[in-house]
Amino acid sequence: MSSRYDDLDRPPLNAAAVRRVLVTPGSLWTQLEVVQQTKSTNEDMRRLAKVNAPSGSVLIAEEQTAGRGRLGRTWTAPARSSLTMSVLLRPQAPLATPLGWIPLLAALAVDDALRRAELGGTGVKWPNDVMVNERKIAGILSERVDHDGSLAVVVGMGINVGMRASELPTPEATSLDVLGQPLDREVLLKSVLRCLATRYEQFGNGEGDALRHTYLERSTTVGQQVRVELPDGEAIRGVAVDVDESGALLVDEGSGVRVVAAADVSHVRANL
Repeated sequence: MSSRYDDLDRPPLNAAAVRRVLVTPGSLWTQLEVVQQTKSTNEDMRRLAKVNAPSGSVLIAEEQTAGRGRLGRTWTAPARSSLTMSVLLRPQAPLATPLGWIPLLAALAVDDALRRAELGGTGVKWPNDVMVNERKIAGILSERVDHDGSLAVVVGMGINVGMRASELPTPEATSLDVLGQPLDREVLLKSVLRCLATRYEQFGNGEGDALRHTYLERSTTVGQQVRVELPDGEAIRGVAVDVDESGALLVDEGSGVRVVAAADVSHVRANL
């Protein structure tokens, strides 16, 4: 009889073990669930947000069949080859740091975890990608949920861990496996959520300047010639010169500086 987990280099996550470490008194994380398969963890978490799931809820899927990226793009990966998860955050008003920083701090948290694993060449690409040697290893999708007068933010993260070269979605992507950096998904999961808790604490404490300073240090976008594609078909070309206090990208077009919010962008290409 064949095992459900024949692919032994892609073992399942031990939800109980992760829960024991992360869901503790005083922790940001209040509940954590691992499901074998779902269409989209963000969609599931959005539904949970509307039935009053607590802040700090974490949902991880061993396999997503219709994961979503920005602008409704679909995203899939072989079972247990990635870390695909969504977390629910309920920021308390009034906010000292704008909501636009939540996807950026999530990218920083993933970058933090990769650096802790001593992976070199990492950086953050505005607004929602984590890069290694100019190739995408992780993506972030942050969505606001307003329900019954309460504010919630769902943050989805997809990190390429054990994907082989033939399984990568585009030639511009990479994974820890392709980089020759084997890392247990469970170890990485714990590290990412710990790093995210630290970055979110900075956000809640109004430490926007510190977040922005670190983000600019690690940015692979700022200082580059970029082409920003907008959903209406307009393309902006210029030099990315800064990320402002709201989390928007500032692009010097030569004739002036354009402020571009993440919600207004379909794609950013560097060095064009």
